[in-house]
Amino acid sequence: MEVSCRILRRSIHSFLQNYHFFSSTVAFLALPFSASILLSQALVPASSSLLPQIHSHLKSLFDAAGFPSSSKLFAILNLKVSQTITSSIFTLPFTLTFLLIAKASVIQSLNQHKPSFPPSFTSTLYHYKPLLLTYIYNSFFILSANASCFCLLFLAFTFAEGFGYSSPSSTRLMSAAAAVLFSVILANALVICNMALTVSGMEKHKGFMAILKACVMLRGKTSMALFLALPANVGLAAIEALFQFRVVRAYHSYGMSSWPFTVLEGILIAYLYSLFIIIDTIVSCMFYKFCKMGLRGDHEDKMFSMIDFPTEEDSCGYMVFKNFEELP
Repeated sequence: MEVSCRILRRSIHSFLQNYHFFSSTVAFLALPFSASILLSQALVPASSSLLPQIHSHLKSLFDAAGFPSSSKLFAILNLKVSQTITSSIFTLPFTLTFLLIAKASVIQSLNQHKPSFPPSFTSTLYHYKPLLLTYIYNSFFILSANASCFCLLFLAFTFAEGFGYSSPSSTRLMSAAAAVLFSVILANALVICNMALTVSGMEKHKGFMAILKACVMLRGKTSMALFLALPANVGLAAIEALFQFRVVRAYHSYGMSSWPFTVLEGILIAYLYSLFIIIDTIVSCMFYKFCKMGLRGDHEDKMFSMIDFPTEEDSCGYMVFKNFEELP
C-alpha cells in the first residue's frame, strides 16, 4: 500500500512539474475523445437504433444460455454491456486517433532521458503505431475475457439447475457470485490491457507480445495495479455523472434557451475528463517503471528510488526530483 501511494504521489508530482505541457497540448489532443464519450453516453440511448438491437441480442443470448431471466442483476448487466458496446462503436474513430495519440505523447515524454516539450510529431507518430496495433489486440482480448466469463457462468448455472438449486434464494446467491466473478475478470483484463498499451509505447512491442509481457510484469502485482487504477476510474465516473447532471439535465430542462452556457460547461467538463485520462496514463508509466525493476520482498521499498527518472539537470527547465524523500 505504501509503495502504491508513492507511485501515485510521484505521478501527481510529474504531472504538476510538467503541467503546461500536459494541460495544454496533450489535454487538447484528448479533448475530442473525451467529448465523444460523454456525448455518446447521453445521446446514444435516446437517438440510436443500435442499442435496442444489441440489447435484444444479448437478452436472447442470456436466455439461451440458461441465465435466469427474472434476475434483476442480469437485466442490469445486459443493459450496461449493451450501452458500453454501443458507446464504444460510436467513439471508436476518436479512440483510434485522438486518445492513442495523446497517450503516445505522454508515454514518449516520460520515456525520454532528456524530455523535450512538446515532443516532435515524427517521434509521436513513431510511438503511436505500436499503440494502435496493441489496442486492436486489446479489444479482442477483452472480448475473449467476456466470452470466457459467460462460459463459466453458463456452466455454473447449468450444473446448479441440474443439482436442483433453482430456488429464488439460490438464484439470487448465484447471481451475486456471478456479478463478483464478472467484475474480477473484467477488472483484471482492463488492467492487463492498460499495461500492454504502456509496454507498447515504452518498448515498441506490438499486439499479443505487448499483452504477454504485460501479463508477466503484472505477476504478483495485480492488486497494486487495481489500486492504482481506482482513483482515476473513480474520477472519470464522477466526471461522467457531473456531465449528466449539469449538461444533459440542463438540456432536458431548459432546451435550447441556455445552449451557449451549456456548451461551454460541457467543454470544461470534457477538458477535466481529458486531464484524468492523462493522469491515468502517467500513473501507468510510473507503475511500468516500478515493475521493470522486477523487485521482490523488502528491497522494493529501498530500490524504488533507483527508477530511471529525469534528474533536475536533465529536465529542460522542469524540476523533477530523483528520490521520494526529496518531494515536498
